[in-house]
Amino acid sequence: MEITHRFVETNGIRLEVAEAGDGPLVLLCHGFPETAHSWRHQLAALAAAGYHAVAPNQRGYGRSDAPERIESYSMLQLAGDIIGLAAALGAERFCVAGHDWGSPVAASVALFRPDLVRGVALLSVPYLPRGETDVLSSLTELLGPDNYQAYYQVPGVAEELLEADVRSSMRSMLLNLSGDAERVELLDGVTGADMLPDMSGVPLPAWLSEADLDAYVADFEHSGFRGPLNWYRTSMLNWEMTAPWKGAPLLPPSLYIGGDRDVVYNWPGMSDAIGVLRELSMPSLTKAVVLEGCGHWTQQERAADVNELLTGFVSGLPD
Repeated sequence: MEITHRFVETNGIRLEVAEAGDGPLVLLCHGFPETAHSWRHQLAALAAAGYHAVAPNQRGYGRSDAPERIESYSMLQLAGDIIGLAAALGAERFCVAGHDWGSPVAASVALFRPDLVRGVALLSVPYLPRGETDVLSSLTELLGPDNYQAYYQVPGVAEELLEADVRSSMRSMLLNLSGDAERVELLDGVTGADMLPDMSGVPLPAWLSEADLDAYVADFEHSGFRGPLNWYRTSMLNWEMTAPWKGAPLLPPSLYIGGDRDVVYNWPGMSDAIGVLRELSMPSLTKAVVLEGCGHWTQQERAADVNELLTGFVSGLPD
């Protein structure tokens, strides 16, 4: 199934999208440091199953627009991009899936506009309701002050590190958080150059080809990392703006897929939370699956499993 690319106007910006197939709309939201390319396997599988599968390069990524202001990367804007994209594509209702940062975007779309969302699939990061503190403060309490998100807060610092050699940075991050890595890296006490161990002599895993790496490198050499890192710099803003949804459950039918070697799954208390998601925050959860041996890059590392779970989920939803 051919994957095509074009630009779509939405929410006052222009997004580059990859798409395949015709039928009911399924939107796929990538994480960091990824692009629409991370959904290449699911675009083809969903199209073959009779769906219009669309994966945008979200704001700040690839050749999509990248506003200057940090405030332009709030969750309300990110969710607005996806809701506007669905409208621009002519869909009255749609399914949405997200991985890593794309997971809270997908969850927010379903939380803010449950009338539009037929179902929501979350990969790696489960939906946890807004609590008493913002995400950065909660993560700092969980992992300590030298965690990766704290390191990302000062504009320009992480950009300089990551952009010095984009290919080396991407190779290091993708391999270091893979299920193929020697150990699960929790990213606590690992900042600066320590975040990018030398992976130049490590062969690429079966799920990542040199052509795949080329695609990521081309996108990040074009966009840089400022826009993507600005997503991390809106933690307090997001917490303040989402006060009306404090403690709110995720109501549309949902699916969760994670990996037992994922950094997120191995954070203190996270595996226990995933075990009680239906009672905790996702009352319409249809299934929670933790894939053995899978690291952080869920839909890439275990494409066949995710394809089967995702197509099965969307095909089982009511119209």
